[in-house]
Amino acid sequence: MKIWAIALLAGQFLVAPLVFAHGPTPQKIDEKVIIPAPVETVWKQVADFSAMADWHPDVVSEEVPEEGTRVLTLKNEGEITESLDEQNDKTHMMSYRLLEENIEAFPVSFYTVTIQLTSVDAGTEMSWQGRFYRADTSNFPPENYSDEAAVKAMQDFALNGMNGLKSQYEGKSK
Repeated sequence: MKIWAIALLAGQFLVAPLVFAHGPTPQKIDEKVIIPAPVETVWKQVADFSAMADWHPDVVSEEVPEEGTRVLTLKNEGEITESLDEQNDKTHMMSYRLLEENIEAFPVSFYTVTIQLTSVDAGTEMSWQGRFYRADTSNFPPENYSDEAAVKAMQDFALNGMNGLKSQYEGKSK
């Protein structure tokens, strides 16, 4: 009986940590801003997948190694590569994904983004939805690669981009 009890107790110590080890969970953002310009005008800028640097203040430059792919150089001098998944000129929607990560430049290991423009009385509502995973997918990531760091980075990037575009139509510079 003692051996059985010891084996059962030992098994609990081996299995219990596995129950709590779950790895990363998908994170998301959903940000919106109103841009004081007609939807068709805003869409001309947003729809050009190779021209994000023209309106996003966090993007210093971009290269297009092949159609539907872009390499963004960010303010912090890091590069990320994205790939266009879908673009619909009728519904003013585009979606793209992270193709090559650089967690030092952007603390996520994978993301998809959908940008949707909708006509509203005040101009254009721009919606930026992101679905992503943190940079470090281990069970105990360091703080700078945590879920919270990933959410903050994605929110900041989306809001900076939308507000950068908005400021162009308000007569302000990028």
